[in-house]
Amino acid sequence: MRKFLKGVTALLGVMGLSPVAEAQTLRMMKSLDAPHYDGQRTTWSPTSDIVNMFQDTLVAMDWDGKTAIPYLAKSWTISPDGKLYTFKLRDDVSFCSGKKFTAQDVIYSFKRLKSPELKAPLAWRAGNIKELRAPDPYTVEYELNEPFADLLLQLTMFTTAIHNKESVEALGKDYGVKAIDGTGPWCFESWQPRTEIVLKRHDAYKWGPSMYTNKGPVKFEKLSIKIVPEDSSRVAAMMGGQFDITHQIPLQFIQQVKASPNLNVQEAKPNFQLMYYGYKTTRPMVADKRVREAMNIAINRADIVKGIMLGNAEPAYTFIDPKALDFADSTKGLIKEDVERAKKLLDEAGWKVGSDGIREKDGVKLAPRVLFTQVAYFPRVSEAIQGYMRKIGVDWKIVGYDSTIAPAEMGKQDFELWTVTFPYISSGDLLNFYFDSKNMPAPNRMNWNDAKTDEYLKMGRASITEADRAKYYALAQQRVTEEHLWMPVMNIAMYTTSLKKLKGVRPHMLYQNTFYKGLDYSF
Repeated sequence: MRKFLKGVTALLGVMGLSPVAEAQTLRMMKSLDAPHYDGQRTTWSPTSDIVNMFQDTLVAMDWDGKTAIPYLAKSWTISPDGKLYTFKLRDDVSFCSGKKFTAQDVIYSFKRLKSPELKAPLAWRAGNIKELRAPDPYTVEYELNEPFADLLLQLTMFTTAIHNKESVEALGKDYGVKAIDGTGPWCFESWQPRTEIVLKRHDAYKWGPSMYTNKGPVKFEKLSIKIVPEDSSRVAAMMGGQFDITHQIPLQFIQQVKASPNLNVQEAKPNFQLMYYGYKTTRPMVADKRVREAMNIAINRADIVKGIMLGNAEPAYTFIDPKALDFADSTKGLIKEDVERAKKLLDEAGWKVGSDGIREKDGVKLAPRVLFTQVAYFPRVSEAIQGYMRKIGVDWKIVGYDSTIAPAEMGKQDFELWTVTFPYISSGDLLNFYFDSKNMPAPNRMNWNDAKTDEYLKMGRASITEADRAKYYALAQQRVTEEHLWMPVMNIAMYTTSLKKLKGVRPHMLYQNTFYKGLDYSF
């Protein structure tokens, strides 16, 4: 304890904090910054949690993690064929700029999301749109070319937040960097990259979703979000009372933080969040399924969870959590830890052990390049797996990057493996995100271009019944798991840590957005 608290005084000086903060400012801390805050142009969760504070979606996700509830859309109907959604919009909503929200803002936002020029990596979340119409200023007819079983759930995500055309066009390339306009309970005020994001209260806000007691406005004048990359500094700062809330206390310190008399620690439930390593299948070194399977079965997940995560995670032997909607039981047992079988598979694939213990083939060392973000548990887990790989003759070349440049480095496609932690809301959410060939080269960084997978996903999305949806998503799960496209490592627990004086705190599971809107928070 003393070790962490010693750094508090120094931390204050670095962050420009005084021991007593302004009473009307809510002080938050996070470990990662983002390259920008335009939610349509990224998959990056450090963007998403901020976007959801200052922008709204047509529907919201209830606390159960699976029910879509009214938000900017106060109601909706769905045609019997599943292709036409008619949304009735609220007529009392305005942007932070004062501009009144109408159906035209919805139409513009989804047309921008789908535009070829934007190249939005998560445009699929909006479904295969045929036409968007506004019969009146507060009605949107959302017509699809084919049914999309997950549409309402996907419309809760930051990707589908509503944008102000005037703001987008006025700012151009600086949109989401110097400013951004939204209808959320908070308004974008300023951003110092890698240092601080400041949001201010949206005084006109009164349309919070029914999951909150307070419908708005928020009870603080400002929200200050400091970027604190170093794990021990975040722990010391929270235990020293220098911040009010964070969801990024390193998991290995959660039990210690729980013991602090001035802090509350709450786990987000439900929560589906997988840490995995993905294989870029078009790279010769990992193109052979036998090589990928060998790596998958050579690691001891239980030891990693116990030794590094201190039990704040569960070993993952499937891509999708067994508790998630439409999980396929058929994928259980496809990944079984077996070091001797791993060695045999590599032998069969032609990779022979050299004099230095590293396997070779045609004069090439089996030394895949592995990218990770230099935060939290990623370095330690990568180093641990590196050790397991050496035991089977594989020399992982692990390379860590700062969070602000990691997406760009991944975008260069110069790697055999990469790792992230991916939050999802259902089997269909994860599968459509990563494994559809339309999403190459990102987020389908595996470059997995498989007609069977695409067909299963298409049939799952287009299903009218729950049984058909589960059937086709199960087939897709089995296909990608049998190909060992990922190395699933662990399902991560997620917590919110807050000062006990901060009331109304309840963590939300949506895409790691534990804060979400913060409408009920008060001192």
